[in-house]
Amino acid sequence: MSSRSPIRLAADIGGTFTDIVLEHGDRLLTAKVLTTPRAPEMAVIDGTRVVLDDAGLAFADISVFLHGTTLATNAVIERKGARTALIATDGFRDVIEIADESRYDQYDVFIEKPKPLVPRELRFTVPERMDVEGKVRLQLDEDAVRSVARRLKDISIEAVAIAFLHSYVNPAHEIRAGEIVREECPGIAVTLSSEACPEAREYERTSTAVANAYVQPLIAGYLERLAKSFTAAGYRNEIHLMTSGGSLASLETARRFPVRLVESGPAGGAILAADIAMERGEKRILSFDMGGTTAKICLIEDGTPLKARTFEVDRASRFLKGSGLPLRIPVIEMVEIGAGGGSIARVDALKRVQVGPDSAGSEPGPASYGLGGTQPTVTDADVVLGKIDPARFAGGKIPIHADKAAAALDSDIGGPLGMSTLTAAYGVAEIVDENMANAARVHAVERGVAIAERTLIAFGGAAPLHAARLAEKLGIDRVIVPLGAGVGSAIGFLKAPAAYELVRSRYMLLDSLDAAATNALLGEMADEATGRARSAAGDRPLSTTRGAFMRYAGQGHEIHVVLPDRTIQSDDAAALRTTFEAEYRRLFERHIPNAAIEIMSWSVAVSTALPAQRRIPSATGGPAAPPSGTRLVYDAGLGAEVEALVYERDVLKAGTGIAGPAIVIEEGTSTLVSSSFELNVDGGGALVLTRKEAK
Repeated sequence: MSSRSPIRLAADIGGTFTDIVLEHGDRLLTAKVLTTPRAPEMAVIDGTRVVLDDAGLAFADISVFLHGTTLATNAVIERKGARTALIATDGFRDVIEIADESRYDQYDVFIEKPKPLVPRELRFTVPERMDVEGKVRLQLDEDAVRSVARRLKDISIEAVAIAFLHSYVNPAHEIRAGEIVREECPGIAVTLSSEACPEAREYERTSTAVANAYVQPLIAGYLERLAKSFTAAGYRNEIHLMTSGGSLASLETARRFPVRLVESGPAGGAILAADIAMERGEKRILSFDMGGTTAKICLIEDGTPLKARTFEVDRASRFLKGSGLPLRIPVIEMVEIGAGGGSIARVDALKRVQVGPDSAGSEPGPASYGLGGTQPTVTDADVVLGKIDPARFAGGKIPIHADKAAAALDSDIGGPLGMSTLTAAYGVAEIVDENMANAARVHAVERGVAIAERTLIAFGGAAPLHAARLAEKLGIDRVIVPLGAGVGSAIGFLKAPAAYELVRSRYMLLDSLDAAATNALLGEMADEATGRARSAAGDRPLSTTRGAFMRYAGQGHEIHVVLPDRTIQSDDAAALRTTFEAEYRRLFERHIPNAAIEIMSWSVAVSTALPAQRRIPSATGGPAAPPSGTRLVYDAGLGAEVEALVYERDVLKAGTGIAGPAIVIEEGTSTLVSSSFELNVDGGGALVLTRKEAK
């Protein structure tokens, strides 16, 4: 191993655990420590010291630090962000409450809409008006802005979002209003909607700007403390943040636009799953990431996670679109539900077992942690079912108290329902597995894919424990558990490109394509995106891809069309029509001949290249592995306890085969091989579970 090999560190802060991965040449050293909610940087520092000590290195030896966190998401969900105000155009005070006037469940007379992050008394307006072409219809009343700014100071506002009508075309009024607010209130964090989300659709743009303002003081303060802590420990290089779109951004970009971090941890997991799929020639993947607090499910096609331009956070109804707060940012599309090891189980008024979405987190944690938690969780159920070895949890660093797990289940589940401890644990596990399976089914139906035809890639501390049962419920015949699965999202950070994507709305009819205006806009966007990507890319070369979001005139939503990699010409309209119609046919089976087409928005993505993919061979005929013992495990498919052989993952060799029921133990997680599956270790060390009846 060359002494010049870069030493790269990745850290993923979750609601329960903080995962650390150190890449030192060909070695991966990992640590999983409990998250420290009141000072999240402390868990990162502590975990980093563990892996550095194992490697015989110091903070000064780290070349690159990559980081992802769910702090922004949790702040929105738990309503623990800054005291935030909104300044809007006169007459548009209630945009974030009126929304788009739709009902996500039109037959529910008791429907609960998502609660706005800014209450009505903290929403202010000022006289100004731009039209849809960016022309000034009413000049900004600067005295009114100053009056509002002084009011914000008097009522102790910490952050403000400024969202004026049509500012995505002409941001001049927002820029000036921001300058005035900063003059009058130097300590207030200011977000302009024209910077956070320069796109049409007033509600989504305002919602995104408000969310950015709401989490900005929290994230900026955390990142500043983290940077200072690492500098004090001896780290001398840059810190890069994982974004929701699956790319790396600079610390400064993350401070300005923390809304882009809402799904940064799960995005790392999707990047890992895509890499695992490409290495093995897998075309259709269902990525399954289950940690201590949530489960994330993502569809991956031909090595690329499906992406979206809008993400909803804090849904009132977990499976219904429109029930959350929309954030218009580049994001890897996935469904996320409150189903993790720490998800709390209870019996409702109808005597049904319910699990999540609330979590015991790291403080106090599941009852089995012995840290003060008394409510039963999924982890407690897994302990009682025999899936978890109390002496080996988190590499033996977190002692597990099986008696406390059993007592919590008896108290809250078994007692009220007249069940044995084992049956109560089975009920909790079965409910959470069905919740995840249902989320996967709904997501697949929305995308029009057959989920049973996919390969499941499982990672995260809890996913390998539940993957076999989830596959049984979904009819999936093949499951892959990669190396380092317990810290999979953090490993995914190491595989992510440095990149930045911009989307800006500029309306144009395709038949009246203005080449000069298009090239000027795309050039301006490319310059900004390159500048933001460069700080995370270092001296690595950058490539640029451009696109247009187009639709038939009068339709409600657009589809993305790739633009040629050259200067746009007026006569490109015909070729763009052909490309749009081909993509429209792919999605909807037919196009509409000769119909008018309009361009709503333009996109520019600047990114470093991904490393060349290696191909991992399958392997058979490997040496038999001696089990380290046996354990009674409840097999949900059989509805009975079975004796399972226990294996240490680090002694398994390529080609080794194991028939279920079995358990494979490693430091960050354990893999349950149910009686329905048999396991084979492939050439890359991944555990490949194949359904016996499918062979």
